[in-house]
Amino acid sequence: MESFHKLKICVLLIFVTLFQLGQGFYLPGSYPHKYGIGDYLNMKVNSLTSIDTEIPFSYYSLPFCHPKEGIKDSAENLGELLMGDRIENSPYRFKMYTNETDIFLCQTKSLSADEFKLLTKRIDEMYQVNVILDNLPAIRYTKKEGFMLRWTGYPVGVKFLFISMRKPMWLVMGTGDAAEVIPTVGNDGSDAPGYMVVGFEVVPCSFQHNANSLKKLNMYDKYPASINCDPGTVAMPIKENEPLAFTYEVSFVERDDIKWPSRWDAYLKMEGAKVHWFSILNSLMVITFLAGIVLVIFLRTVRRDLTRYEELDKEAQAQMNEELSGWKLVVGDVFRAPTNPSLLCVMVGDGVQILGMAVVTILFAALGFMSPASRGTLISGMLFFYMILGIAAGYVAVRMWRTIFVGDHKGWISVSWKSQHRSYSFSLFVVLILMWFCISVPLTLVGGYFGARAPHIEYPVRTNQIPREIPPQKYPSWLLVLGAGTLPFGTLFIELFFIMSSIWMGRVYYVFGFLFIVMILLVVVCAEVSLVLTYMHLCVEDWKWWWKSFFASGSVAIYIFLYSINYLIFDLKSLSGPVSATLYLGYSLFMVVAIMLATGTVGFLSSFWFVHYLFSSVKLD
Repeated sequence: MESFHKLKICVLLIFVTLFQLGQGFYLPGSYPHKYGIGDYLNMKVNSLTSIDTEIPFSYYSLPFCHPKEGIKDSAENLGELLMGDRIENSPYRFKMYTNETDIFLCQTKSLSADEFKLLTKRIDEMYQVNVILDNLPAIRYTKKEGFMLRWTGYPVGVKFLFISMRKPMWLVMGTGDAAEVIPTVGNDGSDAPGYMVVGFEVVPCSFQHNANSLKKLNMYDKYPASINCDPGTVAMPIKENEPLAFTYEVSFVERDDIKWPSRWDAYLKMEGAKVHWFSILNSLMVITFLAGIVLVIFLRTVRRDLTRYEELDKEAQAQMNEELSGWKLVVGDVFRAPTNPSLLCVMVGDGVQILGMAVVTILFAALGFMSPASRGTLISGMLFFYMILGIAAGYVAVRMWRTIFVGDHKGWISVSWKSQHRSYSFSLFVVLILMWFCISVPLTLVGGYFGARAPHIEYPVRTNQIPREIPPQKYPSWLLVLGAGTLPFGTLFIELFFIMSSIWMGRVYYVFGFLFIVMILLVVVCAEVSLVLTYMHLCVEDWKWWWKSFFASGSVAIYIFLYSINYLIFDLKSLSGPVSATLYLGYSLFMVVAIMLATGTVGFLSSFWFVHYLFSSVKLD
């Protein structure tokens, strides 16, 4: 008796009758593919993934059956490569609208010690097999405590007591989805009906049988006896020096309740949708209400102060300048150049680039141009917009540099180059380096050139040569700056949970409309928080507002990073090993730095506008 593993491929391919091409709404970048009865459907395999390690591996890194024609990589875009996808052909094949049972695929050679160790390790690490048919990932349904759970892919194997069980093979299509009948007319002018795949469901199971019956079988031969197995039980333990065998079966199911344009609905359904929407709306209303109150109070206070001052005659104004304290006394220092002005300009330029990339990408995604049906388009779009917006980064950085130094354009090339040098640290792949040199660097220098030629922003007041001493403060000013990040964090922490689950738990995230609203609200709140804190610092005669305005809103990144650690501890409990934790924290740190630059830029630019407007509204000389 040798180990035999059968992956029962319940291919339910669903067909819907009488759906004409051209009707319905198709996601941008996707189109229906018509199959005739008996046409071959070729399944593809993607990288093995795990929420335990978050490190993808090639499907054929494990002892699975290889296709007769050899392993061939599918064409992948840059986004797919960066996401760790590696799509390859597979030996599994089906004929449209043709049910097949007990199809023998292959029997591997006896597992060596290294192969056995690697296979059991991948099973222990909860790796999932991801397969694709007609651009649809396989879906798997399981029942637990009366609830129907939905998964993409299927496990490489399971652990039973102390024995690592089965190496899964599966081949499944369906999911209550399937193919749709198209009432004819192909390019050849034939009137034969065609079908479209609208679902792909896989049901893996384990089976052990006498290996002697497999000796004379070739790939795709009919298995000599009927094979029955229970998906809920494990019958084939994996053993060293013993082979693995794989079979599959395919079942097509005709469905008339699923249209081709809506075949992704099964993947895009969000668990707990009511709680999700209610939480987001509640957060938006509360934050908007609080921010509105702060803004109204703030504007009324400043306007009353200015109105009262302007109503005085010149003599009274002079006397008032001597008696009053607050922001009016820092008129000669408020526009004094900050420490590390070059670094500030570079960070603001990078922030404009990242913020612009995020807004444009999310807007396009909300409009449906970056659907999950087009793998990698979201990441590719982000990179494209990021590179193109290098021109904005260079322009803003250089113009801010000239403004700080009152029109001096010397050193603008250095500032523009540093802006892209910081962006270069984000690039980890050779192709990105090429894009950086060929696209982003030239555009950034072009933006810097226009920034150098643009007139600098004139300060409304003169800066004294001798800096004014800042009075002792009752509390550290940076304490308020760090605490200010809590309000912007409150606008996005609920949405952040769903985004984190999408990234690390393999769930599909597609509510970009709400994400766009949350981003707009985040920008408004960051601007308001930074304005309020800048005004508070000026009122206590603290004229060093430049960096504080940046980090007042940018400090939201601290709370996002703390939330990431919390998510790692309480939601990614299965994540194991220092390598996986380091990978997770590294990506989280990368994310929060980008968020800090974007939100900090919003706060700084809004504060700069406010300070300029405030001191240009009244003459204090």
